[in-house]
Amino acid sequence: MSFSAPFAHPGLHHDPQWYRRAVFYEVMVRGFADSDGDGVGDLPGLIAKLDYLEWLGVDALWLPPFYSSPLLDGGYDVADYRSVLPDFGTLDDFQELVTQAHQRNMRVVIDLVLNHTSSEHEWFQMSRSDPNGPYGDYYVWSDTDEIRQNIRIIFTDTEQSNWAFDAERRQFYFHRFFSHQPDLNYGNPAVHQEMFDVARYWLDMGVDGFRLDAVPYLYESDEGTGESEPETHDFIRAMRAMMDKEYPGRALIAEANQWPREVAAYFGTEDDPECHMAFDFPVMPRIFYALRSQDTSSLKEVLSEQTEILPGTSWAVFLRNHDELTLEMVTDEERQALYGWYAYDPRMRVNVGIRRRLAPLLDNSRHELELVHAILLSLAGSPFLYYGDEIGMGDNIWLNDRDSSRTPMQWTPDRNAGFSASDPGKLFLPVVQSLVYHYSAVNVETELAQPRSLLHFVRKIVHLRKAHPVFAVGDLMVCPTDNGSVLAYVRQTTQENCQPGERPETILCVFSFAHYPTTANVTLPDQVVADRVTDLFGGATFPSAVDGKITLTLGTQGFYWLSLS
Repeated sequence: MSFSAPFAHPGLHHDPQWYRRAVFYEVMVRGFADSDGDGVGDLPGLIAKLDYLEWLGVDALWLPPFYSSPLLDGGYDVADYRSVLPDFGTLDDFQELVTQAHQRNMRVVIDLVLNHTSSEHEWFQMSRSDPNGPYGDYYVWSDTDEIRQNIRIIFTDTEQSNWAFDAERRQFYFHRFFSHQPDLNYGNPAVHQEMFDVARYWLDMGVDGFRLDAVPYLYESDEGTGESEPETHDFIRAMRAMMDKEYPGRALIAEANQWPREVAAYFGTEDDPECHMAFDFPVMPRIFYALRSQDTSSLKEVLSEQTEILPGTSWAVFLRNHDELTLEMVTDEERQALYGWYAYDPRMRVNVGIRRRLAPLLDNSRHELELVHAILLSLAGSPFLYYGDEIGMGDNIWLNDRDSSRTPMQWTPDRNAGFSASDPGKLFLPVVQSLVYHYSAVNVETELAQPRSLLHFVRKIVHLRKAHPVFAVGDLMVCPTDNGSVLAYVRQTTQENCQPGERPETILCVFSFAHYPTTANVTLPDQVVADRVTDLFGGATFPSAVDGKITLTLGTQGFYWLSLS
C-alpha cells in the first residue's frame, strides 16, 4: 500500500484560523500501527501511516493521551505530563511525528488533561504523604465526604460517590471521574502555573493545539454544581491569553458535554476570548434518533438554535470517538428509544451512553453510512473522523468498558490485520473477528482495491468538502420542508468570509431519513437565488427553484449537495 505523492511534501501553510477549515482525524496511538512487534501501537507506527492519512484528506491529527500512565482509563489517568509512555515510543519519536506531519501540511493536536491526574502521579503521592508540604494542596481534600452532595456523579456504572478515602492521609479526596483519578485543586495558584508550564512544554515541541479534556469540571464549590463555574472560565481565559501572546496560531478545543448555549460560553467574548473550538454534543445523538424514527424535528430544532459564536471560532462536529455515544443531551423518551434501537444488548451500554462503533450502530448499512458522513461533512464546523470508521470497522462488546471500540486498526487481511507482526496473543486488544466485520474483509488494503468501497466514498466526500470552503466557514440556515423525514439546510458564504481568490458560494444540502424513496418541497431562504441548480457529486443539472421552492425526489436514505447560483 503506497500512498506517497509524486512530489515533495509542501510543508505547513500559514493560516492563523487553520482549525476552521481542517478535517480532523482522531487516532489512538495504541491502536493504529505497531512498528516494533510488541503488540502495541506506537508513534513510529503512526509516522509510517501519515501518507495514508494525507491521501485520505486529513488536515489535523487529534491524539488522545500518550503520556506515561497506568492505562486504567485509556491514558486519561496521567502519571507524568512530560513523558511518553515507553510502549508508545520516546519524546524524539513524538517530535519526529510533529515534523513529518507538518511537512504534509498536517497539524497535530493533543489532549491536555486539566481536571485530574492518576493517583500514581508524583504530585498526588507527595500530596497524600506530606499534607503540609509544597504539594499538600494540589488536590481537593476534605475531612468528610458529606459536602458537595449536589454535584452529580458522571460514571454512574462504577462510582457511588465523588469522594474517596485515602488511608495514608486519612482524608477524603474529590474525584469527578474514576476514584483512581483525583481532581486537581484549581483554587491553588501553583496548580495553574504547573498546567501552564505543561502546555508550554508541548507547544515548544510544535504541537498546534490542545483538546481540553473535561473542561467544565475544573472548579467546584459547596453551593454550585461543579460544572462551568465562573472561575473555570477565568482560568481558560488566562490560558488563551498566554497562548495568544507566546504561541500565536495554536488552538484550544473545549470538550464540554453540555447544551449549545452553555458550551458557547467557552468561546468567551471578543474582549476576553477563551477556546477557538468546542465540541457540539447535542447534534450527534439526534442524527441517530432521526435514522430510526424517520423524524427530523428534534435534529432540526437543535440545528436551528442560532447560538452566536465569536468570529474566528468554530464548532467541532463528530459522529463517533473513543468514548461512548453519550445520551445525556436528549430527553428521557429519546434516550429509551435510542437504547432500544442501538443497544438492545445490555453489554452495548456504558454510563449514560452506548459503547459501539459507527458501522455496527448502523447495522453496516451502506445507505446510512453514506448519509451520516454527508451530514457530518456539511455541518457548520470542523468534522472529526474516528480512526477505522472510514473503512467501516466493527467493535467487540465482549471487551471491558470503552475498549469495545478501541481495537487495532485493520490494514490488511493478513495476521493481526496488518497492525502488528507480534504473536496474536500479545496484542493489547484482539483484532475484530466477528462474521460481518472480520478483518479479512474489512481492511484498508481490500477497500483500496474496490473503487466503490466505503473508504473510497469517504475520501471522495472529504476532498469534495475541502474543494468548497463554504462548508468550513459559511453560515447554516435550516430550510422548511413539507416532509418530516427530510432535513434541508443552506450553507452560504459572502465576500466577507472568503479568503483572497475564493468566490462566494451557496450550497443546498438535503437529506432523507425515510426508509423508502420519497419527495420533498424545500423552501429556500429569501436571500437565496436558485436559477441554476447543480449536483456537486455528478455535475447533473436540476430544475431551478419556483417561487422560492425546490421539489426533489430522494432515494432511500438518500441525499444531495446542490450548488445554487
